[in-house]
Amino acid sequence: MTEVSDDPNIEPRDTSEPLRRAIGDRYLTYALSTIMHRALPDARDGLKPVHRRILYAMRELRLSSSGGFRKSAKISGDVMGNYHPHGDAAIYDAMARLAQDFNVRYPLVDGQGNFGNIDGDNPAASRYTEARMTAAAEALLEGLDENAVDFRPNYDGTLTEPVVLPAAFPNLLANGSSGIAVGMATNIPPHNIGDLCDAAIHLAKAKNSELVRDDTLIEMVKGPDFPTGGICIEPPEAVAEAYRTGRGGFRVRARWEVEDLGRGQWQIVVTEIPYQVQKSRLIEKIAETIQTKKVPILGDVRDESADDIRIVLEPKSRNVDPDVLMNMLFRNSDLESRFSLNMNVLIDGVTPKVCSLKEVLRAFLDHRREVLRRRSEHRIEKIEHRLEVLEGFITAFLNLDRVIDIIRYDDEPKAALMREDWSRDFVRATSEADYVSPPKGDGELSEVQVDAILNMRLRSLRRLEELELKRERDELQAEWADLQDLLESEDRQWKAIGDQLRDVKKQFADPRRTTFAEAAEVEDVPLEAMIEREPITVVCSQMGWIRAMTGHIDLTRELKFKDGDGPRHIFHAETTDRLLMFGSNGRFYTLSASSLPGGRGMGEPVRLMVDLPNEAEIVDLFIHRPGAKLLVASSAGDGFVVAEDDVVAQTRAGKQVLNVKDDVRAAVCRPVDGDQVAVVGENRKMLVFPVADLPEMGRGKGVRLQKYKDGGLSDARTFTLADGLSWLDPAGRTRTVTDLDEWTGARASAGRMAPRGFPQNNKF
Repeated sequence: MTEVSDDPNIEPRDTSEPLRRAIGDRYLTYALSTIMHRALPDARDGLKPVHRRILYAMRELRLSSSGGFRKSAKISGDVMGNYHPHGDAAIYDAMARLAQDFNVRYPLVDGQGNFGNIDGDNPAASRYTEARMTAAAEALLEGLDENAVDFRPNYDGTLTEPVVLPAAFPNLLANGSSGIAVGMATNIPPHNIGDLCDAAIHLAKAKNSELVRDDTLIEMVKGPDFPTGGICIEPPEAVAEAYRTGRGGFRVRARWEVEDLGRGQWQIVVTEIPYQVQKSRLIEKIAETIQTKKVPILGDVRDESADDIRIVLEPKSRNVDPDVLMNMLFRNSDLESRFSLNMNVLIDGVTPKVCSLKEVLRAFLDHRREVLRRRSEHRIEKIEHRLEVLEGFITAFLNLDRVIDIIRYDDEPKAALMREDWSRDFVRATSEADYVSPPKGDGELSEVQVDAILNMRLRSLRRLEELELKRERDELQAEWADLQDLLESEDRQWKAIGDQLRDVKKQFADPRRTTFAEAAEVEDVPLEAMIEREPITVVCSQMGWIRAMTGHIDLTRELKFKDGDGPRHIFHAETTDRLLMFGSNGRFYTLSASSLPGGRGMGEPVRLMVDLPNEAEIVDLFIHRPGAKLLVASSAGDGFVVAEDDVVAQTRAGKQVLNVKDDVRAAVCRPVDGDQVAVVGENRKMLVFPVADLPEMGRGKGVRLQKYKDGGLSDARTFTLADGLSWLDPAGRTRTVTDLDEWTGARASAGRMAPRGFPQNNKF
């Protein structure tokens, strides 16, 4: 409880309370306001307050679906001034979304002008666009004049607004909804109104909804029906579980087809994209996969869309399987997306609850029954009032001369007509067909009846009008009796609701746009099988510029390089090969030979293809040999053996294999071909020991290969002891030493000075 402070320095109106309670109470108030009045839709009409107020304001402006348009600025201004005291930009954005046929399955606003597009472009300013209601919006509002729902004062008490709309169809599921509140959120996909009406009719027929199986309703609704179409590939059992619990998700893929271009050429055309995916952003992502080589078999992407979606995907080779190409794109782009289902709604307009499909339909049907009851009671009141007036008219016609005499000669005809006893004599009641029961109140006319008689036009005083009044009276009495029977019979009420839903289905139902299919899992085909096998020569310069020249050229041929640059790695390969690059940071990077730039120019920096740091150098570049092994070593003399298959990287970032730190760098990467390891240090001391002394690892620092007092490792290689150790002398001649007992020793020992004639650069 808030206490008033006794401190004389604090004004009496100031109060004190614990900070925790003060913040808690205020945040709770904010949270409830967000949940009930902003983020969560009402299960009965499927609308949030801002949408409900927009439609009601448009109704007050008489913007019917068959009438004229009004400026959006006028509409949002009226909504803001009369019902929704928030920013006009927020109101206009909410109204614009209701007009976007790619966002809303059954648009509630008919927009004229630029209301945005599927590329993600924003609508034009509200002063440039115009709007009116659609027929679907009018169906949501139908019955407001007939006391169908409660009204409440607006924010300043000068006007009234509906608490909920009558809602002739289940708009919550038909158009879906999404919102984020405090501690909870909602996300509901759109559905086909025909399917929803069938499910609602089936549920309405059952007196006890507990007897209706969820699976029966799910068979009718089937799944979401997105305005942008697409193919739902979620397994049926997962869809059923989502609708039973109110939580789940739906995987949706783009719809595509293969277009034959003749002469064996073809391209893929995407005609529908997943819901809430911006087309422009989607194409950017696909183009990015081409640039980053995530989908190397894709050659190009083009947007040829006009009013419809047409995204053209060109393969790099006609030998590519279209299913394999699309499967790779589904994994690497938004051509496949997942829409999460979280059916968290205000079930009675007040209480948030995660509902199943049946619970949401039940809430809608209960609301429709209440609307039917209130509209019927309102109609009965109107009929009773009209019958009272008709009784007065008929009494006046049967005693016309007396009525005219009173009106003509009496100073106060109203009082005189009310005093007169009309039960004494019916001058013109000549037959039973003309008979009418005396007026209420022992033959006296009521004030309502007298006012109606006095307001009657003279030209109505004819026999034909009297017959018309009696016919109207009989029809109203029959309608009154029928409405009374309706209010007393629950079965008749549900039958009437079912008939209304059939009319709605007939008016708004359309074919499904989203279809269902199983996700055909296409086996990953090796990249080599999709690429035409052609010979190339890979050239990498000292500065890291790489290119692939067509054919196997002479490796001693002089090539052009940038100023200050020269050859570093040059070897023959094929387009189907994968290349391994070892950096001085101890990481291996993988390159596809087919994705290398052509040899017409100087190539491209390899650092644009992989994330090789600027401070790291290229230690080696070679063709990947599946099943082979590598010897890797650092400048500190530590190393180990690693399988080539374990160093293949799947991303641009590469794969860390040799751990180095401080000033130590990776220095050697050689294939393991033989049974011995020869190591030479910067001090020109050489050591030979068996390969078996080295561990085989996937990643690590390794073990010591050679011990140094100063300097570090210069080079290392493997060889077969029986063949001897070979190298090129300064004159370019091959020298081979077969007697290596002098240099053979234990791993991690210092070794002996290299043999005479060993290269001055200490490299084998």
